[in-house]
Amino acid sequence: MKFLIIFACVLSYLSFCMAVPHPPATTAAPIKGTYDSRFDNIDVDEILQQERLLKNYVKCLEGTGPCTPDGKALKETLPDAIATNCVKCTPKQKEGSDKVTHFLIDNRREDWERLEKIYDPEGTYRKAYLAEKETSTTTNTKNDDDGGSNK
Repeated sequence: MKFLIIFACVLSYLSFCMAVPHPPATTAAPIKGTYDSRFDNIDVDEILQQERLLKNYVKCLEGTGPCTPDGKALKETLPDAIATNCVKCTPKQKEGSDKVTHFLIDNRREDWERLEKIYDPEGTYRKAYLAEKETSTTTNTKNDDDGGSNK
């Protein structure tokens, strides 16, 4: 049960917050502290490999299924994380968020699209990720080609 909550936290906190700049926080004072680090040691890979766990987190975040207490906390924190570009996320939360969101975009497009409509309706995160992925692929292909021509 804690894995679902952790997954939801990692998914929500980090997935939308990592690569894309978002508007600054509405408060004038700088934001201090981080989100609860109890989610830092969640095995994101395990959640992504277990269909039932993954579906339960997605349903929680969509509001179409029940949430664990951690899932509920994630849903409540997600808008702030998105609005502030995840400034309160720990490095592990950011890393986990990227892993989860990239997995959903690449492998579970329908789930991602439903979550995106709720949490990132303009598709800012997805667009930035895909552009970065394309640039990375192009750069890697060019480097491979350059390396091959020098031999």
